[in-house]
Amino acid sequence: MATIKKRFSNLSPQKIANLKVAALCFFAAATFWVLNALNKDNYTTVVEYPIEIVFDPEEFMPVEKLPNRINVEVNGNGWDLLRKYFKVNEAPFLIEINNPSTKNYILTSEIRRGLAESINPTNLVSMVTDTITFKIDKIVTRKIKVQIDTTATTLARNYRIAGDIELDPNIVNIKGPTSMLQKLDGTVSVLLGEDRINKNFNKILPIELSDELREFLTLEEESVHVKFDVYQMLEGNKRLKIKKLNFPNNVSLVEEPTIVMRYRIDERRVDELNNFEFEGVLNYYNRNRSDSTVAVQVNPKPSFLQNIEIEPSVLRLKYE
Repeated sequence: MATIKKRFSNLSPQKIANLKVAALCFFAAATFWVLNALNKDNYTTVVEYPIEIVFDPEEFMPVEKLPNRINVEVNGNGWDLLRKYFKVNEAPFLIEINNPSTKNYILTSEIRRGLAESINPTNLVSMVTDTITFKIDKIVTRKIKVQIDTTATTLARNYRIAGDIELDPNIVNIKGPTSMLQKLDGTVSVLLGEDRINKNFNKILPIELSDELREFLTLEEESVHVKFDVYQMLEGNKRLKIKKLNFPNNVSLVEEPTIVMRYRIDERRVDELNNFEFEGVLNYYNRNRSDSTVAVQVNPKPSFLQNIEIEPSVLRLKYE
């Protein structure tokens, strides 16, 4: 660049003026040649021609972006082809489909005659694009079951839901294209919006769809009344009396330790424990012959006790 500037700086004003005239003449000649060329006919090129798929929007909805251009080979005047190439003032060719949900494509051969008339005076030579594909579903209304999203840790430690969760309504109507409704798999989940719940729940919550589905589906009911009670599982322990069954006279325990049963119990049923006398049962017939041990069995074992653990759970036998 410095070399060029140096050379031009060495030119006289007259030579610079002559160069400017020469450049203008070249530009004028090039412009004249281009204009003259564009005025000629019988040029052939491939252009992207705008299209618009037309259907009843009350009955159908596209679930993917619709194609808006197809490639066609055309022949005609240079100016006309230039406008088509740069898409200047080109109205889209309308393709009307009566029932697009039954067919996801159309052959361009089916629209060739209409397109040829639309692009007149340019001549249509050939259809470069042979198939126009689309995905348009029928709009329907379906009844969907409402359920609570239990994937998150919604309850506090050792808390349980008492009975059934009440939902009002438990069925909602959702309107939208069939393929998007199928993604719901018949249910829509509601987030409780709370973690570590440790008291009875009674709220009206919004029914929200994922970002993927929200633009396609419409809920007739946008909220649900959720109600349920909770209870706490209390941790407890008890000492067990040892009860031996079927022990021969020459068999005893190496030692008789204190056996402790640890458990969790529904807080509403704590008083029922007073109705039971718990024992640690050792049945000689159930011994492990390979290591001369016997496992401790709890008796009775009411169903309202959970997470029962016994320590020690196995005792060693001694033979005399």
